[in-house]
Amino acid sequence: FSRFDLVQHLESRRIATRQLFGGNLMRQPAYLDMPHRAVGPMPNADIIMDGTFWIGVYPALTDEMLGYMVDRIHEFARTVI
Repeated sequence: FSRFDLVQHLESRRIATRQLFGGNLMRQPAYLDMPHRAVGPMPNADIIMDGTFWIGVYPALTDEMLGYMVDRIHEFARTVI
């Protein structure tokens, strides 16, 4: 499965997601002209950029809301395992 598959599953169940900010910052247009030093490629940063996301979290989440999110993730996992 892909990140997109899981994100789509969660979003369709009203669980907000966002892509991880930046990921590999060396690939962000804002940093292209900034002086920096990179020793070789950064494959782990690319993996994080391509494969991770945030789920909606904030201090007012209740245990019931958190349980709902966990249940939806388990629901998705059962379809791909």
